[in-house]
Amino acid sequence: MHRFITKAVVTASALCLTVAALAGCTKKPDAANNNAVVGITQEPGIFDPHTVVAAGDKEILFNVYEGLFKYDYEGNLNPCLATDVEISSDASVYTFTIRDGVKFHDGSDLDAGDVVYSLKRAAGLLDTQDGTALVSELDPVKDVAIASDGRVEVTLESPSTELMCYFTTGIIPEGYDNCQAAPVGTGPFKFESYTPGQSVILVKNENYWQKGLPYLDKVTFKVCADMDAGLTELAAGSIDIFPYLTPDRVSQLDSAKFNVLSNGSNMVQIFALNNAVEPLNNLKVRQAINYAVNREDIISVTMDGTSVELATAMSPAMGSYYDSSLDGTFDQDLEKAKSLMAEAGYENGFDLTCTVPSNYLIHVNTAVELASELKAIGINLEIKQVDWGTWLEQVYKGRQYETTVIALTSSYAPYDVLERYQSTSDGNFINYSNSEVDKLMAQIPLTADNNERTELYHQVLGLLTADACSVYLQDPTTITAVSTRLEGYHVYPMYVQDMSQVKLAGN
Repeated sequence: MHRFITKAVVTASALCLTVAALAGCTKKPDAANNNAVVGITQEPGIFDPHTVVAAGDKEILFNVYEGLFKYDYEGNLNPCLATDVEISSDASVYTFTIRDGVKFHDGSDLDAGDVVYSLKRAAGLLDTQDGTALVSELDPVKDVAIASDGRVEVTLESPSTELMCYFTTGIIPEGYDNCQAAPVGTGPFKFESYTPGQSVILVKNENYWQKGLPYLDKVTFKVCADMDAGLTELAAGSIDIFPYLTPDRVSQLDSAKFNVLSNGSNMVQIFALNNAVEPLNNLKVRQAINYAVNREDIISVTMDGTSVELATAMSPAMGSYYDSSLDGTFDQDLEKAKSLMAEAGYENGFDLTCTVPSNYLIHVNTAVELASELKAIGINLEIKQVDWGTWLEQVYKGRQYETTVIALTSSYAPYDVLERYQSTSDGNFINYSNSEVDKLMAQIPLTADNNERTELYHQVLGLLTADACSVYLQDPTTITAVSTRLEGYHVYPMYVQDMSQVKLAGN
């Protein structure tokens, strides 16, 4: 369904996707085999846990790599390769106790040295690096060392209360630097192969530290050209699990053959406006576009009314960090939108291009509905569909676009949701800049009191809304179809495919 991007660069081939759709395997999974096939609509690209940026890659690698902490399907951040963490009173030192009895996929034992190497590599602190963090959120890390008691101490340049969610970063063997070609982690599944345009195959980690897991012997992530191609394979039985479906597609499935699971999320679908190009660099134009959009209609057309309407850059799924007072800020008001267009000098409208990834039906359908609605204020929105790799290179990395429709994902942490709006952030593909937002985002990690941090988050959301930096549309409900031959699958509130609990039904 949606392609949800966190930060930066992957390349993919539209040809590969097309060939996969036309020549993909039609053999049905053998119910006697302890295997499962998951349909995906994004060509995988990065297998290094410290350089991976696309959420579609991360959802696969969740099964291969593990961090010191790990999210569960309820959105809780739990100990994983660390058994606990001690945070200094000023939040400048994080001290982790490393779990015993864990083996990497290559058979070597996990120890503190592996953790030090991995975190230094992610933070850009190895002698062979230039100081640029591979995981940009770990840039505040000044040093990582083994303490006298064998624990691992992470020392920060300045205090930060908002760093825990980034210690999900994958741990790899000390000195290992071949993750892209041959991933080695500690997760429930081992990387076996990647065939471009076709699939990624993972196999059971027989030495997984969580005894009894995983249940499956093999998991294949099979590339499908788009949702409809995946739906066809799902119905034919060549795919067992297909996530991110729309309600209308679900209605086409045989309920006797599939269980349909759903969950809320912290995803944010955005009609992204490039703030650096004319006329979108004009606040009144951006406000006019916001007032011209009917979010209820978009949700009705794309998700059969099952999503949560948004007015700002965060989903209500984030609890108290979300500011409900902003709800309804941009309820459709065509007269106000037309007035703002006139004030901006565009009473006769203008032409605009929306570059949208063709493999995500929800975004294409959203763009079509937006084009219809924007006509009311004189904006002619031309829709340009591109393959996923082109979208990443041209729109996200290159920022060479006017508008796009995409869905943004993040960790279940408010700082990760909003850090992309800092003017210097690699993830700031809308080219938004507000010095007050930069100041507030810098202040948040230094603020110990949770109530005060919450208020700072509300201030950031208020500024983003006042600036109408883009058009926030919906938090789409995540809907997944699972073959009745399987059980134990959970729909996460973030972009994850956790196959560790999945097993043959009745086993």
